[in-house]
Amino acid sequence: MSTSGECKAAVKKLRNLVFTPKSEVKEYRQKMDETFGAVFLPNRVEVSERSISGVLCDVLSPEIYNSRRIMIYVHGGCFVGGSRKAYRSFAASLANAFSCRAIVPEFRLAPTHPYPASIEDVQNVFKTVYAEEIAARSLDGTPDSINTKPEFIIMADGSGASIAMALLMDLADRYKSSIRNVYLFSPWLDVSKDARVFAAKKSNDPLITGEAVRRASELYTYLDNRNLKGVSPLKAEITQLKDLPPVYIQCGENELMAEDAVEFYGKLKEAGNKAELDIWPEMVHLFQMADDCLEESYQAVEKIAKSFYAEV
Repeated sequence: MSTSGECKAAVKKLRNLVFTPKSEVKEYRQKMDETFGAVFLPNRVEVSERSISGVLCDVLSPEIYNSRRIMIYVHGGCFVGGSRKAYRSFAASLANAFSCRAIVPEFRLAPTHPYPASIEDVQNVFKTVYAEEIAARSLDGTPDSINTKPEFIIMADGSGASIAMALLMDLADRYKSSIRNVYLFSPWLDVSKDARVFAAKKSNDPLITGEAVRRASELYTYLDNRNLKGVSPLKAEITQLKDLPPVYIQCGENELMAEDAVEFYGKLKEAGNKAELDIWPEMVHLFQMADDCLEESYQAVEKIAKSFYAEV
């Protein structure tokens, strides 16, 4: 287990992921890039840039990967920040752990581009990549290739989890059937008017406050919209959550939104989905991105990768 000094260093670093009531959008984005951007990617993962349906994307390729397996990573950033640069290193580590290519879209952000711009961008990227993979298998001509669908993994963190779930709940069955697993790190699941996060009087979360979530959500969309399932997935009806791919939720015990994760996990199970909830003792929001400070960061990624391969 990490020492108290390592945990303090992690908290100091991870604070740069949070858009506070005092933050300015431009400075917040720059600070995220400066803090989490990396010159060299781990595990010799290569990066290239592509425009997919008009959305600039990182394509991260490990030295060895399964050619039919593709990860789409939907980054967080409190709806107003986050970038390919800030998430490139983390997504590269995940791509290596899951032996797949990873695509990180630079989707449009609030407040300039409010809801549902980010969802539309991610949806367009997913559908385009899906069509490309189906076409590639058709051109290959071999029976094994033609009859084998691409295998997608959807990963998201923080506010990106809201965007990812909006994508999933509105996908046609033919798309959903190609998604092998969904992984949500420290997800934001409810920013509605009566969200639990706004009523909390005491919290062990050293990073996120109800006021921070309120300001970010106000910049994302109107108050009336925030009750929609596409903004607050926790508000989805059980019938709207049916027939989803398996969902793995990983978060820290001290997170302000940990109770939302527990409730959402229960709703996923009630809807008949395969789901797993993995809460790490004494950990904070997106502790997985503090791998230079916390041993638990590596252990958490290893755990989800082992869970994935156990099902293969």
